Amino acid sequence: MARDLIKIGTRGSPLALKQSTWVKKALSGRYPSLHLELVPIKTKGDKILDVPLAAVGGKGLFVKEIEEALLSGEVDLAVHSMKDMPGELPPGLVIGAVPLREDPRDVWISRDQVSFQAIPPQKKIGTSSLRRKSQLLHLRPDLQVVPLRGNLDSRIRKIETEDLEGIILAAAGLNRMGLSGLVTQILDIGLCLPAVGQGALVLEIREEDDALKEMVSCLNHQETALCTQAERSFLKRLQGGCQVPLAGHARFREGRLSLAGLIASLDGSVVIKEKMEGPAGDPEGLGLRLAEHLLDRGGREILDQVYRQEEKTEIKQTRL
Repeated sequence: MARDLIKIGTRGSPLALKQSTWVKKALSGRYPSLHLELVPIKTKGDKILDVPLAAVGGKGLFVKEIEEALLSGEVDLAVHSMKDMPGELPPGLVIGAVPLREDPRDVWISRDQVSFQAIPPQKKIGTSSLRRKSQLLHLRPDLQVVPLRGNLDSRIRKIETEDLEGIILAAAGLNRMGLSGLVTQILDIGLCLPAVGQGALVLEIREEDDALKEMVSCLNHQETALCTQAERSFLKRLQGGCQVPLAGHARFREGRLSLAGLIASLDGSVVIKEKMEGPAGDPEGLGLRLAEHLLDRGGREILDQVYRQEEKTEIKQTRL
């Protein structure tokens, strides 16, 4: 039966709506007779704004409620930032398409237009990510790193309201919102390895929805899809989420993938980082091999400590 309405589940933040609107317009251009409707859904991560993400506990903080709406049939398609996705999808859901990736790097926005390397000692900087915090403290243990929450605009305002020297954000979000002019410095991947999937969007659908799978395939970018498959395989093996300082980024070149991965201690005192290459035809295998290598190099002990702390946080949240 022909479909005339597709409901798209999305977070309600300005950035999420911008991203979902792009998907809506792209599909409308391909299927002009199709009516597409955005359905904003509040996730747990959107509701709890007064504590750091690492203290909230659990995985899929920005996708779980949207996935539940997808499974129940409330929406037909979900648009997520790939970096918000846990390594494993719920049964019954699959990735339908991964569009061309935006800039995956992190950026530094400085109040006084100084480079990250030139920040005076003991100054306060803000970030929403344990991954960034661990890597930046490894480079500059003298800095004070404070947690940021809220949408893009509110985090930028906190440079002034919380007397910060500056903040670290993802380049992709700023680019999509037309705010790249605020950037003081783009942080090289060698300086701050991005989150798994950073800069990429993902279109999630129900596994049995073959018709929609065919429709959204026009938005799939094969090289981005292969790179993020390798990254997500790495993440899945390490059981990573917002509470774990992990990083992973893959690049495609001449039929091969190069994957860099990182496991860090919460305080940044220990950072285990490595890169591997493999054929593009086996992205999951590459991610798995790199994860095992980092675990054997000391990552297992770091993660055991982090996960024990995460379990304590979840127990505390449950009691509350």
